[in-house]
Amino acid sequence: QVQLVESGGGLVQAGGSLRLSCAAAGRTLSTYTVGWFRQAPGKEREFVAAINWSGGSTDYSGSVKGRFTVSRDNAKNTVYLQMNSLKPEDTAVYYCAASGRGWYFAHEYGYWGEGTQVTVSY
Repeated sequence: QVQLVESGGGLVQAGGSLRLSCAAAGRTLSTYTVGWFRQAPGKEREFVAAINWSGGSTDYSGSVKGRFTVSRDNAKNTVYLQMNSLKPEDTAVYYCAASGRGWYFAHEYGYWGEGTQVTVSY
């Protein structure tokens, strides 16, 4: 089992930045692809970004590409999501998830954190 805990969410003004962390306990995260997803009220959970086990490969949704950066520190068993130039439409609960399979779909991930709220004000 892998327990994932997100942190770093909060309230920020449009144009600001936040860095989310996803820390793992119980098992090493270093063999897993890790994804970030988000869910806004009344909307489906959507893919944001993912990073492979080594950190050598990443991908992003079109809505965040160029603004968000995913990275990982396997020595610390932690994955990060640096979010810059935040927009009100980025407001959502952000989840990290670990997968032994695919990248882009929630059902491909076997382990999930509880989520952290990100609110971007005008």
